[in-house]
Amino acid sequence: MSDKRDITLTVNNRSYSIRVEPRRTLVDAIREDCGQTGTHIGCEHGVCGACTVLVDGAPVRACLMFAVQAANKEIRTVEGLGSVDNLNPLQRAFMEHHALQCGFCTPGFLMLVTGVLEREPDIGDDELIDVLASNLCRCTGYQNIIKAVRAVAHDMRQARSNASA
Repeated sequence: MSDKRDITLTVNNRSYSIRVEPRRTLVDAIREDCGQTGTHIGCEHGVCGACTVLVDGAPVRACLMFAVQAANKEIRTVEGLGSVDNLNPLQRAFMEHHALQCGFCTPGFLMLVTGVLEREPDIGDDELIDVLASNLCRCTGYQNIIKAVRAVAHDMRQARSNASA
């Protein structure tokens, strides 16, 4: 007897009708059932942040959420940020500020920061550093990640200031 459930995951504005066991994690469903492999699996305990995606706009550790919990919610992964020909400003800033080395943690950082800046564009520097500390990077030492995120946050504030002037 199968205890699988039929659910629909909406990932990057595309619907995927899948059949999953209730215990299947969101990260496994995104990668294996939806074919979106940009979301990485790290510690599988919610500690490293490599699997961070946005669920209804909020950063979520996809290894800690069951796929059935994400049914009928809007899920955004790193594939939904930009394309090779049209990078998202945050992706471009990570490249320009050398904020990635091996790249394993990068999708999680990009999604974490996207969610935070979309919800709180005027986040202070100390709060931003605190948020970034929740994801782990073994290569960069964080300084270039912080520079990249600061640059994008600054550009967002400038654009809003110019639009309201």
